Amino acid sequence: MRLTLLSSDALDPVGSAARGPVITAFLLFIGLCLLWVLTLATQDDRPEQLYTAERSLSPVFNGFAMAGEHITVLTLFAASGAVALFGYDGFATVVTSVIALGVLLLLARKIRDTGCFTLGGLFSLRASEPGPRAAGVVVTLVITIPLLMVLLRAAGISAALLIGLSSHQAQVACTVLMGCLVAFFAAVADLRGAGFVQVVKVPVTLVTLAVVTLLALRKFSWDPGELVSTAVERSMAPDGYLSPGLWAHTAGLGPLNTISDFIVVTLGTATMPHLILRVAASRSGRSARRSMSIAAGLTGVFFLLLITTGFAAAAVVGSEEIGAVDANGQAAPILLASRVLGHESAGRVVLITVVACVAFLAVLTAVASVTFAAAVSVVDDVLARVRRPLTDTGALSAVRLVVGILCVGGLSLSAAVHRHPVEFLFTFSLSVAATCVFPVLIYTFYWPAFDRQGLLWSVYGGLFLCTLLTVFSPTVSGTAYALWPELSFDWYAFHTPGLVSVPAAFLLGWLGSTRSSARRKSVRASEAGGADHGAYHR
Repeated sequence: MRLTLLSSDALDPVGSAARGPVITAFLLFIGLCLLWVLTLATQDDRPEQLYTAERSLSPVFNGFAMAGEHITVLTLFAASGAVALFGYDGFATVVTSVIALGVLLLLARKIRDTGCFTLGGLFSLRASEPGPRAAGVVVTLVITIPLLMVLLRAAGISAALLIGLSSHQAQVACTVLMGCLVAFFAAVADLRGAGFVQVVKVPVTLVTLAVVTLLALRKFSWDPGELVSTAVERSMAPDGYLSPGLWAHTAGLGPLNTISDFIVVTLGTATMPHLILRVAASRSGRSARRSMSIAAGLTGVFFLLLITTGFAAAAVVGSEEIGAVDANGQAAPILLASRVLGHESAGRVVLITVVACVAFLAVLTAVASVTFAAAVSVVDDVLARVRRPLTDTGALSAVRLVVGILCVGGLSLSAAVHRHPVEFLFTFSLSVAATCVFPVLIYTFYWPAFDRQGLLWSVYGGLFLCTLLTVFSPTVSGTAYALWPELSFDWYAFHTPGLVSVPAAFLLGWLGSTRSSARRKSVRASEAGGADHGAYHR
């Protein structure tokens, strides 16, 4: 199955009559958000206050904020769109994302008890040299930059729909405008201030999705079975909609591909740098576990609503029209909101505006969290440890500067590749986290013999494998959804590298540690032998 993107502004889900009020209300909401952000910005000049809110966040507050970290524009639009277009395969992907919270729940207490809040800090627990901290910064940036590109591209697609344009030029323009607004937010926010926005976003998003779903269900006389059967009928492939294999990314690759995706999504989602920073802001290890339990419940409700929204969009709008806007269905929630009420009703204008505001909050908070965590890593693990350490004021200024650089860089790259299907960069970021972070954390917490050499072998070897296998995977060439579909060098058969790269990273960590341990024993034995020989001659 191949979906064709519209190359002209042929789709207008809002309508000319409602567009003016929607855009006006949306711009007013953006202004209020930015004003609120300025009032939340910290006036403290201590880096610890900026980075982790002095580890004073309560379990309930941090739990809601952690749930907000999972409500990104990608999950909100791409996950519901995947269910709308690909049925069972989209549903399975959403369920896998829920399981990832269980992994983070197991690690949260140990992460908080270390007192570290960056990957570099966690990597340096077994070796205090600069090498492990530098490896943490490298991994953080490799995760962050591709993720920023995909987040900003999704923001541009959703914003373009609000003004009634679906052309590439309009989407690029909206990407740039949204990116500039988000960059301003990210540059002035701190962890506590961003947390307040995350906390507000959670109930607003849940209520909005619930209302949209209920309105869609009303169109089918409150019968869920009829809604699902209509979704099947209006899908691109009614015979395969509720069976695995409809998603072109996974079709024909077999169960091993599903296992690889499961590994990447589960382990990668749980070990993203911005989530680790959020865990580190808890009052204690016990508080971190409690906040994660709260986040797991709220996020589970969110993903359940995403699944129902996806099926409702397929039933009300139809997969063909959803796929015409974006091949991955990212327009599904906005298209659904525009169809569940009468075309001339005031409620329709309000509903579309609320969905647009939720989308903006999702973009705002996601980009800010990702860039803020990366900037803190660069400053704390590199700039603050050079020959002339930064002052507190210098550290704060450096964080703001790095945030701005990352936002501008991500925005430029996103605009440059906007015509290309770059969604695979999201799974690449997750693959790097699953491969380069998860094995290191497991070894650090549970294997005393793990050392510097094992860490570096695991991190850099895993990163090399992730990059190599992704480049030669079906997401880059050889398939209709690939970056270069006309080329064919996809000798690696699976969508994600996790099936190979994660076990390989564990193996490399073990090999590196055992080799260095054996070398140390050999050196000690030779030194002891030399001492005994000298004593014999004396």
